[in-house]
Amino acid sequence: MDLRDIQNLIKFVAKSGASEVKLEMDDVKITIKTNPDETNREVYVQQLPVAQQLPQLSIQPQQALQTLPIVPTGNEAAPAKPAADSEDSKYITIKSPMIGTFYRRPGPDKPLFVEVGSTVAKGSVICIIEAMKLFNEIESEISGKIVKILVEDSTPVEFDQPLFLVDPS
Repeated sequence: MDLRDIQNLIKFVAKSGASEVKLEMDDVKITIKTNPDETNREVYVQQLPVAQQLPQLSIQPQQALQTLPIVPTGNEAAPAKPAADSEDSKYITIKSPMIGTFYRRPGPDKPLFVEVGSTVAKGSVICIIEAMKLFNEIESEISGKIVKILVEDSTPVEFDQPLFLVDPS
């Protein structure tokens, strides 16, 4: 089971409202627990090695291989793409290269990387995406002027989700 399958399972469980789901396969045991009573619901996934079957013994390993905290946004719909004849079609979209949390500034007391109207050069840092406690600086792939910022600061983003519209002219 790869990461994409686990993420799809998490989304399904979050939408279903189930409080706990356990899945056991040949070499992996996954438990997804949610707390639906709280408004800020978190989902925890534990991927454990499945215990080898011993005669008349049931062994449950206690050491988790991986724990992924995921906070569902509740807005799981795919972002709208501009129509081919719309005004936005002349702009280039910078998309998220990974799943994580989008940040517009390097720290709480630091200035924004870019704002609407900012001119960016190819290779300049335009935002940070935090994934698994790692802060990844995202660099612009093109030079141009930021026309629109499509994501709010400190919100979760998906892989390939549009982040910025850039006018390359």
